[in-house]
Amino acid sequence: MDHIFIKGHMDRPILLLLHGTGGDEYSLLDIAKAIDSKASVLSVKGNVAENGRSRFFRRLEEGVFDQEDLIFRTRELNDFLDNMSNKYDFDRENIIGLGYSNGANMGASLLLLYPQSLRAAMLHHPMVPFRGRAAGSLKDTSIFIGAGANDPISSPEETKELANILKEQNGDLYVHWENNGHNLTNTEIQKAKAWYEENILRKRV
Repeated sequence: MDHIFIKGHMDRPILLLLHGTGGDEYSLLDIAKAIDSKASVLSVKGNVAENGRSRFFRRLEEGVFDQEDLIFRTRELNDFLDNMSNKYDFDRENIIGLGYSNGANMGASLLLLYPQSLRAAMLHHPMVPFRGRAAGSLKDTSIFIGAGANDPISSPEETKELANILKEQNGDLYVHWENNGHNLTNTEIQKAKAWYEENILRKRV
């Protein structure tokens, strides 16, 4: 998979960046820097093209995911993380997912299908990737969800359903609501940063 790896401080997590539809491995670099400028970064470009726009998995139509492809692509990404941890010599158990929209959906899919794949996750405007497919417990996994109360793509109902699914798997959930549609705003990023410092950096010490 096309990607960028930026080595940070050894005592910091590895931020796994998963862009939204039409993005690439460069799209979330500034956001990662805003969250933690000292962290290592592994930014990945989705392997699927939809009308020339990069995605992490296929969809049948707006809001309807190709479940078979999503399962395949999630396994592909999980295997990729295993390989990259060996290639770049980082702690496989210290990866924090940071995804927006389509990338957040992929992050949620990783949590559900491979519960130990991420130490924690920041999911900005995700949808429910699967129903009835959770593979195991998310105990000790902290999860931030950034959501829009007026989001036309990732509806509030969808956000609440995903939060409940992750809670049922014992995930430690925090949901931040805004009224800015599907946009990823600076205030949401700053809220994620505060959550990250409280739930990731301070707990690591």
